Amino acid sequence: MWETFLIAVALMLIMEGMLPFLSPQTWREAFRKLTEINDNQIRFIGLTSMLIGLALLLVVS
Repeated sequence: MWETFLIAVALMLIMEGMLPFLSPQTWREAFRKLTEINDNQIRFIGLTSMLIGLALLLVVS
């Protein structure tokens, strides 16, 4: 169980690190734009991300 969890965290960190490594300017611009949107939009993005992840997890397992 813990091994699978740590593998998932490691893969998430790899995916999260790809954009700043490959294109730091694009990452900086995207991050700047994220700071300008309101809280409700950020919550919607977070909820959508969680639901897609849940759906993917249900399909895979």
